[in-house]
Amino acid sequence: MVVGSEVPNLLEPDAAATLVVSQDVDIAVPVDRHAQVKKRLQELHGFRQSTEEPSVWLPDSPELLEANFLGLDPSIRDPGDTYVFEDPELPLLVFALLSLLRPGTPVQIGELFVPVPRLAGLLLEKLATERSGEKGDRDLLVALGLLLAGSPADADELAGGFRGLPADLRHSVLANLATLSLLEARLGMPDPAPHRDKVGALRQRLEREEVAR
Repeated sequence: MVVGSEVPNLLEPDAAATLVVSQDVDIAVPVDRHAQVKKRLQELHGFRQSTEEPSVWLPDSPELLEANFLGLDPSIRDPGDTYVFEDPELPLLVFALLSLLRPGTPVQIGELFVPVPRLAGLLLEKLATERSGEKGDRDLLVALGLLLAGSPADADELAGGFRGLPADLRHSVLANLATLSLLEARLGMPDPAPHRDKVGALRQRLEREEVAR
């Protein structure tokens, strides 16, 4: 599944790719499908594997985006249980919070079907991850892009997922929403200023969920 900053673009009507400017594509590989993915990569043209980071594939053309492969292990129960899936050809860093993701409806672009996760799970993963610095701010603006592409049903699903998180992750979600509501605009990213009320409304809803626990 595509799980990074390109997802808000893909979820736009007609996959307009206008919400977030990105230099790479993050692809989550279920660890039980690792062998199949590695085999298919042998058929990939126009990319070369990075010698420094073998989970990164670099494009031969400036018109293509770098591909970063991440590991997804649905069996992880501890959100802090991130580990390295060792492999001599395609090692993967398995991020525990990616276990919040569930397959969504693939996005069709021409004859291509792009697998993406359900929006609520990806947004929850983005908000539950501890972030700092410029990269952290940009990641939160990607979360804003997801929020803008979502529906009331996605918000309901996110609230349900929030209730199931451990206390420390619920705190991270609320803290990141507070940070997002204060961010300034970044070039090539969604401008948070017109959407502060929407971010605030989501935070207030999740705070009510927290009090109700």
